Amino acid sequence: MKNRADAVGTRRALIMAFELHALIGRLKRRFRAEAYPGDCSPSQVAVLHHLEFKGPATVTTLARVEGVRPQSMGATVSALETAGWVKGVPDPGDGRQTIFSLTGEARRQFQSGRAMREDWLFRTIEDRLTPAEQERLGEAVELLKRIADP
Repeated sequence: MKNRADAVGTRRALIMAFELHALIGRLKRRFRAEAYPGDCSPSQVAVLHHLEFKGPATVTTLARVEGVRPQSMGATVSALETAGWVKGVPDPGDGRQTIFSLTGEARRQFQSGRAMREDWLFRTIEDRLTPAEQERLGEAVELLKRIADP
């Protein structure tokens, strides 16, 4: 009997993992639809995200992180620089390299975008969920934190 219960629990966990992964993808797409940083390509968004959360970096570092050739990353960074999202300064340790960081405008846009996404989520929770469902969602958020944290 225990084996059957284990199998049912395993199957339930597998189904939840599949559904949660799909749901997270849908939420990410919805967040992008609510506030997206211009007409950026996925590789440009990845660079912007890296610079925002990891700090300034060279094209070589960004290329290594994204698993692309430095020439390809150079084109990506150049487009972002032309758009005013990133700026470069000479590397004090190696004048042949340039260290790129987000511009103030990019940071303002990200803060505004985050606020728009949070506002959308707040309004959606408030409009679509009853107080009891909001309580259950709060409990689920705590469980998701346990899954996400090491």
